[in-house]
Amino acid sequence: MIYTAIDTFYLTDEQLKDSPSRKDGIDEATETTLRIYGCDLIQESGILLRLPQAVMATGQVLFHRFYCKKSFARFGVKRVAASCVWLASKLEECPRKAKHVIIVFHRMECRRENLPIQHFDVFSKKYTELKNDLIRTERHLLKEMGFICHVEHPHKFISNYLATLGAPLELRQEAWNLANDSLRTTLCVRFKSEVVACGVVYAAARRFQIPLPENPPWWLVFEADKAGIEQVCRVLAHLYSLPKAQYISVCKEKDSFTAITRTPEAQAPKESPQDDSASNNVPPKTVIDLDATLSKEVRTRMSIDKLKETKKSDDDTKSVPGDGEAKDDLARKPKIGDHRSDIDGDRSREREKERPKARDRERSREYDGERESSRDYDRARGSEKSDRDKEKLRDRNRRSSRDKASSHSERSRRHSSRDHGGHHGSSHSSREKDHRHRHHPYS
Repeated sequence: MIYTAIDTFYLTDEQLKDSPSRKDGIDEATETTLRIYGCDLIQESGILLRLPQAVMATGQVLFHRFYCKKSFARFGVKRVAASCVWLASKLEECPRKAKHVIIVFHRMECRRENLPIQHFDVFSKKYTELKNDLIRTERHLLKEMGFICHVEHPHKFISNYLATLGAPLELRQEAWNLANDSLRTTLCVRFKSEVVACGVVYAAARRFQIPLPENPPWWLVFEADKAGIEQVCRVLAHLYSLPKAQYISVCKEKDSFTAITRTPEAQAPKESPQDDSASNNVPPKTVIDLDATLSKEVRTRMSIDKLKETKKSDDDTKSVPGDGEAKDDLARKPKIGDHRSDIDGDRSREREKERPKARDRERSREYDGERESSRDYDRARGSEKSDRDKEKLRDRNRRSSRDKASSHSERSRRHSSRDHGGHHGSSHSSREKDHRHRHHPYS
């Protein structure tokens, strides 16, 4: 059923005892161990990914809620924990890339299971499989939650409660640590955050032997009951009595982040001496039988050849050891075949080791080719720019020369027009003087 209200995911003890994992045959102790193990993975991965505590707390709550509706036999603990971290980082607005989440969980699995730590190739088939499974599991998480992923943590109530009660700072730190540890249990799906916060404060006060007001009871002010507080304290005490959680393989699907598959290479050298001994034991018997038959034939031939010429007898005696050598060569052939098989096995192993190196070389060559092509492109663009600049300079020079020529021609025209005008004016004045002189009455 999908709820529309916020923070309504709470179950009773009967519903937790009748969980899907119990229906698949997983007992209570195994389920509790796997829940603690998954929360440990979420906490450690959050530290390695440098995430705030709110992200890790949200991821642990989502982890418990998911396994209240799904079984550990159908969904692996490791991959669900990785999806919870990835989803919680986005819900708390501190997103991390899927690549980084997968690499961190791969490194943690290698350390926890004492496997050799190897570089995880993000271009491998294993990485694409893990990434697709991470996305698929996140969709399952959102579907089971009904896309209502609001989580209310007890941490925000602890500081207010202790400030109201006037508790010392050491009590606040202890209560904060207990609140972080309470997320590894099913308290987040059984009680509200206010009740868990009151239980944590009560447990911290009991540990430091700090009295709290009881007249009236202090928990009534914070909307909690004494039965719930005592239940929270009992669950925390049971958590601290358990040993460190170890991984238990109960999932039917793949739940590993490592690409290491143990091949039966150790069995091959154990079986090979037996095969060699078996192969070596067969040829001597055949050689012995052949020698016996050959000795009889030689005797008969020697008896017959005594009557013949000495040359023929010498030829027959020479041919006999030649046949024996041929049979010895036949007997030695299986050994040579065994050596060849061993050499072929060594060559195949060397080829498998050289395959990743060849891939790296091809990638480096492709990268160098891309760099060379980019450089050629930049050079071509630079040459085009230089040609354009040269053409612009030529155009400017041409324009400047044209402007100079036009200005020079205009100046010459102006000088010529001035000279022409002065000449006409002088001739006109001389004519007028002559005319006046001629028609003057006193002349």
